[in-house]
Amino acid sequence: MKTILVIGIGAGHPDHLTLQAVKALNRADVFFLFDKGPAKQGLGDVRRELCARLATERPWRFVEASNPERGPDGNSYTGAVRQLNADKQQVFEDMIAQHMADGECAGVLVWGDPALYDSTLRILQAILADGRQVFDYEVIPGITSVQALTASHKVPLNEIGGSVQISPGRQLPARIEAGDSQVVMLDAHQAFNRLRGQGLHIWWGAYVGSADELLVAGPLDDVADEIVRVREQARVRHGWIMDSYLLRHPS
Repeated sequence: MKTILVIGIGAGHPDHLTLQAVKALNRADVFFLFDKGPAKQGLGDVRRELCARLATERPWRFVEASNPERGPDGNSYTGAVRQLNADKQQVFEDMIAQHMADGECAGVLVWGDPALYDSTLRILQAILADGRQVFDYEVIPGITSVQALTASHKVPLNEIGGSVQISPGRQLPARIEAGDSQVVMLDAHQAFNRLRGQGLHIWWGAYVGSADELLVAGPLDDVADEIVRVREQARVRHGWIMDSYLLRHPS
């Protein structure tokens, strides 16, 4: 039986890997890497460095494939993502069929945690449902960018007795109630600007946990323009940006 190890590698710092994740790296015979082009080469480099540094107990190899690009959202963001996942599914199927022998383990290194805003598990489940491949898979959790963000800012995620909501920028609510915390990920258009004037505090971070970490915090009305400026400068410098932020009323 082939086995896929879906390994959460944290938000950017090499020490984010848990002991469970390190053990999983050392079970793998092959690591599947997805090339997202020159602009995001750094993401692949981090994965290669982690394997070279931590997977030291047995021989292993890399198998790389081009990552399909997401088409325009059109009338449906969900539809565009589902099509992207279908394209990734075919790539996954080919890698499993052509580059794994029976009894081997393949490691898939997922940024953050495999259960939060990542589709690897959905894709593997879809492959099994189609019945063209037979394999087992295991999920090794990782530190999310949400955890890394609050750690870097040295703040708790929730207020006492308050709720926490996590959403992409396109679903940021129009208002945040007192006592509640709103975490926003995947916000390409700085949706926090829509919430100015509500007396909110923001804790923003990009590349959290990495050597390139950027942090801005303060009253939203005071620091929103700074975040927009810092974010754009970082995106131009690196060719990509991975950021998140926490919003709530000051206690």
